[in-house]
Amino acid sequence: MATDAPPPSKASSTLPSTEAFVEVHESAEFGELRRSYRSFAFPLTVAFIAWYLLYVLLSNYAGGFMGTKLFGNINVAFVFGIAQFVTTFLIAWWYSRHAAAKLDPKAEAIKSRMEGGA
Repeated sequence: MATDAPPPSKASSTLPSTEAFVEVHESAEFGELRRSYRSFAFPLTVAFIAWYLLYVLLSNYAGGFMGTKLFGNINVAFVFGIAQFVTTFLIAWWYSRHAAAKLDPKAEAIKSRMEGGA
């Protein structure tokens, strides 16, 4: 039948124990992985939320400024709105590079050690 699950692999039959997960969670290596993630994600999240709130507040309380035409029918509000999308994609791209360079190798080392039982 097409919906049948594949047979369990060798790796899934030897899952690490709860104690192994707790040990890894409390290790310095996992703490460094968590710090690397947090030191990147938290400041960028706060900065992006501040940038977004600035856009919302200016749209609500500085209509004259946001309505200022820059060229043709393009005004400050439109440029800020497009900049929100650009910022979102830049942060996603930057994070993927950061994760590939700093987070993934550390996580893979922890994972392979747990799966290998070392």
